[in-house]
Amino acid sequence: MSVYQGILKKLEAGEAVALETVIRGKSGTIAEDFSRRLTSVTPREDLKGRLVAAVTAERTEEGLRVTEPMLPQERLLVLGGGHIALHVVEFAAKCGFSVIVADDRPDFANRSRFPLAEKVICDSFENAIRSVNLTPYDYVVIITRGHRHDADCLRVLLPGVRTAYLGLIGSRRRVKGLMEMLAEEGYSTERMEEICTPIGLPIGAITPQEIAISILSELIAYKRLPEHGKGRCVCDSDMELSTLRYLAENHEPKAIVTVIETKGSTPREAGAKMAVSPLGKVTGSIGGGCSEGAVIRDAVRIIGTGRYQIVDIDLTGEVAESDGMVCGGTMKVLVEDGSEN
Repeated sequence: MSVYQGILKKLEAGEAVALETVIRGKSGTIAEDFSRRLTSVTPREDLKGRLVAAVTAERTEEGLRVTEPMLPQERLLVLGGGHIALHVVEFAAKCGFSVIVADDRPDFANRSRFPLAEKVICDSFENAIRSVNLTPYDYVVIITRGHRHDADCLRVLLPGVRTAYLGLIGSRRRVKGLMEMLAEEGYSTERMEEICTPIGLPIGAITPQEIAISILSELIAYKRLPEHGKGRCVCDSDMELSTLRYLAENHEPKAIVTVIETKGSTPREAGAKMAVSPLGKVTGSIGGGCSEGAVIRDAVRIIGTGRYQIVDIDLTGEVAESDGMVCGGTMKVLVEDGSEN
């Protein structure tokens, strides 16, 4: 099993994992100068005391230790299949969420209505929630057609696992009444205080599309910004699951390019990966433009050699300016023969 197959297996099982690579020189052979292992994700406090699992590149006695944390793909459970849900599902899927949508009405829960959803469930909301097996990495949006159904959802969700996000649509007055009713039934007021309601960021949204954007904006804030996660660790890696899946499943000769360190304004952050074929075809991206062009040539040359090299990309000079790039930072990139991965 390749290292990327091992990573994918863990992520699909709902486990976080980190890839630790020790590199003994700026260039050399993978067999002699590389060591790799999968390890647990260790979050660190940033300058503001927030927990962040970030890509790190540290000098040690052994060499340059690069640690790439990876979390399972964010699943979004959308409870309700109405007009707002149409746009929430579309926008969230295009932003990388694996979306599950549920409604108890066949006309509102079907594949033709939600073509971008990974799964569409037509069942009671209670059964739908139980069937998903939620984890702390999941996001839940409650946008049913009424507070009776909202209550049904919350009666299952509140005693269960604390998800990364739980949002509820509705006016402050109606939500307040719902929370008071559930409190009288014995449900935890502490858990209810964690619910994001009114749902979405306050951008003055009116139309279903605008409301969906405000909801998705809040989801992204919870995904990317530790201050929105109520003490939850967030992953600061720029890794795309689609690229990881390609590396795990494709066995053709290729090179693997990984951004291991950035400074200043760069098109992608540490953790971004791309695969390069012998013909220069790329899967994934480290930023496009001149940040990729020269690296692709290096990558093609390294395929089949069993070697690696670390390349420094400077986006601050005249070349970047003449190409019209707005970035002005530097990137340290690992280019390796990935034919055996």
